[in-house]
Amino acid sequence: MTAENPLLALREKIIAVDEQLLALLGERRLLALDVARAKMATHRPIRDIDRERDLLEHLINQGKQHQLDGHFITRLFQLIIEDSVLTQQALLQKHLNNTKNQSARIAFLGPKGSYSHLAARTYAARHFEQFIEHGCLKFHDIFSQVETGQADYAVLPIENTSSGSINDVYDLLQQTSLSIVGELTLPIDHCVLVAGSTDLQQIETVYSHPQPFQQCSHFLQRFPHWKIEYTESTAAAMEKVASLNSPTAAALGSEAGGELYNLQVLERNLANQKQNITRFIVLARKPVTVSQQVPAKTTLIMATGQQAGALVEALLVLRNHHLIMSKLESRPIHGNPWEEMFYLDIQGNLNADEMQQALKELGDITRSLKVLGCYPSENVVPVDPQ
Repeated sequence: MTAENPLLALREKIIAVDEQLLALLGERRLLALDVARAKMATHRPIRDIDRERDLLEHLINQGKQHQLDGHFITRLFQLIIEDSVLTQQALLQKHLNNTKNQSARIAFLGPKGSYSHLAARTYAARHFEQFIEHGCLKFHDIFSQVETGQADYAVLPIENTSSGSINDVYDLLQQTSLSIVGELTLPIDHCVLVAGSTDLQQIETVYSHPQPFQQCSHFLQRFPHWKIEYTESTAAAMEKVASLNSPTAAALGSEAGGELYNLQVLERNLANQKQNITRFIVLARKPVTVSQQVPAKTTLIMATGQQAGALVEALLVLRNHHLIMSKLESRPIHGNPWEEMFYLDIQGNLNADEMQQALKELGDITRSLKVLGCYPSENVVPVDPQ
């Protein structure tokens, strides 16, 4: 008997327990779908904050009997509750919009392995049984794929907690006839990815999309000798490094993407901000109706007059109707120097009375007003048991 045998036996037991946990998580998700169907019949809201808080407190107390830390249980079950909420929302939306398509064609930026590709897969996993991938070189191409019917959905990054708004996407939203039908957030963990054995000091050239370079600027300052090369996407950078197969070349991208190109991680967690999250929007040719049982978000684009206080007057309309604005972004109007369009994300359902009245009043005091979409909010704020 070798000294390694006891460890191998313990690892096999751990794998067996992990597989049981997976089976139980699958069973819990099926129960969440049953809960959603019951709520559909009774018209109750998907989220019940008091119920979630009571559940966490109960689980923390139960965990003490198994010597499990309360913070660990809270973090774990906040993720499980988030999955349950989003699973239930997706079922309600399918029922309300009579969505029977089991597959979809989704356009995104970059080849396989890009962050947009990972976001597209995340969205598809919740809404479709299978999906066909349409990788694109430019944001304009993504819009065009859906507008011309070559793809059904577009998944586009719109803002990042570290580098801010993605202006190219905002500018394209001015011109498109597509509607925003969904959103999702994706934690971004930038890594240094290499093709073989090397170290940070041997690297001479780093490839990536401009966004990761922005988001990891503090880390990059430690290596002033590195030459920065921009690519159309992080996946294109990984593809380049894999083809070069050189100890002096590296890419900034995700670990999951790097695995597709057989790249190894040299360094993780490079972003300036610890919480580096990108929000993506989902576009389609037709708008969706959002159930009153789920939290909704409505995105508008408007142009105010040039008179003093025009924007303030528009925002007061939202306040007077108790509508919360979660995002305000300004972008230049093409062809009209020094004039701007304003993008607003509002927490509210387009079909709600207060939203309809607010839109009517905004239409009377703005030069132009367009609803870009109303869609389920997927920003599930975790409940604190305390």
